[in-house]
Amino acid sequence: MLDNLKNYRIILASNSPRRKELLSGLGVDYEVRTLPDVSEDYPDTLQGADIPLYIAREKAEAYRPLLQENELMITADTIVWLDGRVLGKPQDMAAAAQMLRDLSGRTHEVFTGVCLTTSCWQRSFSVGTEVRFSALADEEIEYYVQRFHPLDKAGAYGVQEWIGYVGVEHIAGSYFNVMGLPVQRLYRELKSIPCL
Repeated sequence: MLDNLKNYRIILASNSPRRKELLSGLGVDYEVRTLPDVSEDYPDTLQGADIPLYIAREKAEAYRPLLQENELMITADTIVWLDGRVLGKPQDMAAAAQMLRDLSGRTHEVFTGVCLTTSCWQRSFSVGTEVRFSALADEEIEYYVQRFHPLDKAGAYGVQEWIGYVGVEHIAGSYFNVMGLPVQRLYRELKSIPCL
């Protein structure tokens, strides 16, 4: 379906297994390329959707000098936004449990910034999704934290895992955005790229 991309080599600049799965689901042939220690810092003045958009662009700039003429690189970053603050990846299990307690019985937003970059041009966008959790019991939080891998996920949860099955009451917007890549919007953006 994305015949316009046939002369591009698509690069996913991410180690995220969820992003790999979602991009594969679009039927896109791609390779993964990552650099060590790419900064995910951002100015304190940024709010909400502007944060992952800034980080996705910064990631792209780190890779840009390495791009060949026919390469199209995808960078992305996802945050959980609750009460005007970012819930990033927790540093330890205690922090993961606290994040889930903070989300319990509340509505939060998930923002993903995506940047498409070649050696000649760059295009970026962000997508937001509203997620409401039911009240989670402490034993449910502990069960999830001990059996799954909350440390590599923004907000300490994967919507596609057990905690999403039992805790997510309502989603307004893209489910796949909550997983880490808004594939419907990405598909539309990729489809609009001119042939090389």
